Amino acid sequence: MSRGAIILRGIVLGVGAVVFLFPFYYMIVGSLQTDPDPTIAGAIPNPSNMTLENYTNVNDRIDLWTSLINSGIFTGGVLLGTIVFGVLAGYAMAMLEWRGQKATFALAVLVQVIPFQLLQIPLYVLIARDYGLSDNYLGMILPFLINSTATVIFRQYFLQLPKELFEAARIDGAGEFRLLWSVGLPLVRPALVTGVLLTFIGPWNEFLWPFLITKDAAKQPLAVSLANYISNVAASTDNPFGAILAGAVVLAAPVVVLFIVFQRYFVSTDLGSGVKG
Repeated sequence: MSRGAIILRGIVLGVGAVVFLFPFYYMIVGSLQTDPDPTIAGAIPNPSNMTLENYTNVNDRIDLWTSLINSGIFTGGVLLGTIVFGVLAGYAMAMLEWRGQKATFALAVLVQVIPFQLLQIPLYVLIARDYGLSDNYLGMILPFLINSTATVIFRQYFLQLPKELFEAARIDGAGEFRLLWSVGLPLVRPALVTGVLLTFIGPWNEFLWPFLITKDAAKQPLAVSLANYISNVAASTDNPFGAILAGAVVLAAPVVVLFIVFQRYFVSTDLGSGVKG
């Protein structure tokens, strides 16, 4: 690639990065402003107009720490179920041969085209009335415990692995769970991180189901608490614009940090390490 092409690519990527990152930057700056400035000029911070009062106002009304803990429990439970069941199902559909294997995979793909909203009423009746799990963390987690998208992702990663590694381990007497733990999982670490990130965003930002299943404010995750705050309280504050942006920053920050920390796994793979020698 010529020097001019490299420079042009750098310029295009730089402009694209600025365009995509500017809304996040503007959201942070707006959340710190004492007097709101919704114009483009407001993107330039004025030290005399910067404060943490907007975050304090949000915390005084909804208890950010409690809401963050609720979101962490909800999201953590969903992540655990997604990874455990997704890895087991993905490995079974990719590495084992059994009757109905193709039909099961087709069903896993088909489930993804069914909107979750269509299932919410029967799920609410089942979980809230029959199981009595309203205002309960388990009631929030159950509908998301198994993720068909993660199952498909893990299956595709397992299909890329050299089958000779598994056959050699089977000859040495390793069982399927030992194969999965010692051979499969180390080679699909990028898939694990991808599955975690994709799954994390969903429950962390989920609003409708937690809103339906929880009426107790002390059990509501951050997305629901912020939505209630914006709907009922933010308009009555001295700086509604700053209060709304402060809530948005609190909700978006964990997702952005998680992606920055683990983004290198999106562009790396360890498949080569298993076939050297």
